[in-house]
Amino acid sequence: MAMGKVGKTVETLGDYLREQRIAAHLTLRQLAEQAGVSNPYLSQIERGLRRPSAEVLQQIAKALRISAEQLYLRAGIVSPEGTAGSVELAVLGDSRLTERQKQSLLDVYASFIALNDSTI
Repeated sequence: MAMGKVGKTVETLGDYLREQRIAAHLTLRQLAEQAGVSNPYLSQIERGLRRPSAEVLQQIAKALRISAEQLYLRAGIVSPEGTAGSVELAVLGDSRLTERQKQSLLDVYASFIALNDSTI
């Protein structure tokens, strides 16, 4: 069941990225070049076949001149609920951490939230 949710989130992200790219009058190739990713990789993200890292989403957001937070929400990296998003955004926005360290922190944080929610 969780896999279906992830797939749906990524598909929604891809649709959103495609809409934003078209609205910005950019081809897939142009956006890939501006974001510093390969054309095939960006195509796979738009088609929902790949789930990009927070760092790649940030590069894409910068190239599209849109909020990285919106992409994080669409990708399911950040929760739209309450203060949880601010902790997640702080971790994602810290340039001193590697991508792997960010993901590890987010995983630990999510497990603590889930544990606390189940005991309430």
